[in-house]
Amino acid sequence: MCAHELILGEMVDFITGETLVDTIDERARQEVAHFLVEKKGYLKNDIEVRKPITLDIDGNSGTFRVNFVARLKGKAFMIIIFGPGSLVSRERPALAAARLVEDYEVPFTVVTNGKGAEVLETKTGEVIAEGLESIPSKEEALQKLRTITFETLSEERLSKERRILYAFEVLAQRECDEFTCSL
Repeated sequence: MCAHELILGEMVDFITGETLVDTIDERARQEVAHFLVEKKGYLKNDIEVRKPITLDIDGNSGTFRVNFVARLKGKAFMIIIFGPGSLVSRERPALAAARLVEDYEVPFTVVTNGKGAEVLETKTGEVIAEGLESIPSKEEALQKLRTITFETLSEERLSKERRILYAFEVLAQRECDEFTCSL
């Protein structure tokens, strides 16, 4: 949670039932969770929430949490990263997360601000669809799984992805928190 977020109380996570801090951003994430289950046909146990990626860069460490990891047949098929504002600014760190969250490259990456969404093919980084409705349903995902190969990346590539995610998310968050606290 950001130091500058307005705390509105507590809420219950739709997927896990855990008690969470209620913020505007968390309300939007919960709407995405409802959308995945109620409109896209995923079961709650198909979705892992807040999956951590621990990043150690040159003696510095931090953690980034993937908002949602959709799993089917034991494999992570898609990650979803929520963030307010511009979607395009979230593409590159989200792709890095999709390459780091498992020991293989997760095939699809979604960035959303709760209102709009972009679906990216992780391998190429190409935006292949736009809009919340374009997020693959469970049925569509199961069909795509028939032809997908799950690839591992070289350690050199993974190292670069770790640096990208660390710079975009961990360092940026720390800078934001420091700036907010200094006000």
